[in-house]
Amino acid sequence: MEKSIIKTEIPGPKSKIALQKQAQWESDAISYPKRLPIALDRACGSYVQDVDGNVFIDFLLGAGSLPLGHSHPELVDEVCKQAKKLSLGLDFPTPIKETFTEAHFSMLPEKLRDSYKLHFCGPTGADAVEAAIKLAKVSTGHQEIISFRGGYHGCTTGALAVTGNRQMKKDFLGLMPGVHFFPFGSESHSQTSWVMNSQQLDAGMFLESALRDANSGLGNIAAIILELVQGEGGLYVAEKSFVSKIYQLSREFNIPLIIDEIQTGCGRTGTWYAFEQYDIEPDIFVTSKGTSGIGLPSSLMFYKKTYKNWLSGNHIGTFRGNQLAFSAGVKAIQIIKQENVLDNVKMMSSIIIDKLNALKIKFPFLGEIRGKGLMLGVEILDPEREEADEKGAKEIQKLALQRGLITELGGRNDTVLRLLPPLNIDIKTINEAFQILEEVFICYNNMIHKEE
Repeated sequence: MEKSIIKTEIPGPKSKIALQKQAQWESDAISYPKRLPIALDRACGSYVQDVDGNVFIDFLLGAGSLPLGHSHPELVDEVCKQAKKLSLGLDFPTPIKETFTEAHFSMLPEKLRDSYKLHFCGPTGADAVEAAIKLAKVSTGHQEIISFRGGYHGCTTGALAVTGNRQMKKDFLGLMPGVHFFPFGSESHSQTSWVMNSQQLDAGMFLESALRDANSGLGNIAAIILELVQGEGGLYVAEKSFVSKIYQLSREFNIPLIIDEIQTGCGRTGTWYAFEQYDIEPDIFVTSKGTSGIGLPSSLMFYKKTYKNWLSGNHIGTFRGNQLAFSAGVKAIQIIKQENVLDNVKMMSSIIIDKLNALKIKFPFLGEIRGKGLMLGVEILDPEREEADEKGAKEIQKLALQRGLITELGGRNDTVLRLLPPLNIDIKTINEAFQILEEVFICYNNMIHKEE
């Protein structure tokens, strides 16, 4: 698979049957096939093929969990070899787990490598968030958590409680109490933005005021949890002065700072962890999506060695010893180092941003371009009202799929067209993807002018 090819209408006949069976058998909680109605068959690199033989460029990429693309042959070989030895090891030490641990510590900034311990969590990023919250609570003896508007941390009870999206949690009673939400300080200057930025009031000031005010309503704070790039929240990037203020306040008030690197970690923003770009040392940070390099589930929590209250059995899970994920993860890190993949992230990020800016000049419905590294997106606007346009974003996603490009939507009301390509993507594939995008934007532009 080296080029997108559309052979049938979307969805094709075989996909329609598969989607009907899925609707019959599976729960109504399925999400991606409702917006991207295809049934997948195979994939390689940046491309995925559906059961009807249609080939798409995949800029969803397992929700960002395939940093080297689909089915990287060297990673597949490692998984096959490991499967013949040992597939699940619970939390027993094993040779491949030891090598995986060493590999991940080697990716930390050198000055931090002796500062942290590692906890293997269950198979999802949300489980690592749960572990981080529990560790902060047991270490401080406090119960309340500070989170930020627009943040997304997962769908389990604790992770959902610290997630900003009200729609996601409106039907669930009894979520973890004691969560306080504050404005997120972003680089954004969009008029449609709901976050704070340097042209408005200082977002860090709100938290500082609350922490210093005996009548703010805050109780004893166990942790502050923060994403440095709000992926699901619309690709808002945290402003450096805001992060610096949050970090300074966490030191002054002795509050553990949890950085959620579930999606930003493992090179997605151009450094192995996004926090490296902010001159901070998180007390706890969690990562998951890219840890195995091939989409096999694994989630990790790193925490400062000064937290000594984490006792045997405090947080366990059957699948935390996924030896197949470890074997692939070791090879992925080797490839990322040998092939200078992080440099490629920065270079391709710059190219994509330039291409988006060029398209933005042509099409007035393209709004603010946001993100960092290869975690990018553009807001879709109603050009007359200059407001975020949910309907327009969905139509553009649909048109892109019909032409052979899989994208994701995010942000408030899903108005941001998100691009999550592989970290090792080449210029040829980017050019092909943007040829499709330009065709999509021309088509959409004609549609909205025809309606007028």
